[in-house]
Amino acid sequence: MELKKISEILEADIIHGEELGRDIKKIAAADLMSDVLAFSRQGALLLTGLTNSQVIRTAEMSDIGAICFVRGKKPQRNMIELGKKMGIPLLATELSMYEACGKLYMKGLQGCEHN
Repeated sequence: MELKKISEILEADIIHGEELGRDIKKIAAADLMSDVLAFSRQGALLLTGLTNSQVIRTAEMSDIGAICFVRGKKPQRNMIELGKKMGIPLLATELSMYEACGKLYMKGLQGCEHN
């Protein structure tokens, strides 16, 4: 599913992201970056409530396709700049992580499975 469509489903603000045509096939939802490293898949959308620079760095190491901050959280300016530098689109939604996951699941997106 295109990132633009995902942003519409989540009623998300696009903080940074020229690559809204990027295809997202999986969702990873976590506030523990160790879980992101262990269970995410290349090109997945990361849903998180954390707003520190480690989120961007973890996403880059895990080859995450985009990040969406939940619960109305907004990243700091340095996070936005780092996301731009690394080419990781950033979105923000007022939805809870639970609601965001449910809406995306209902539209056919699957989570990253445990191995």
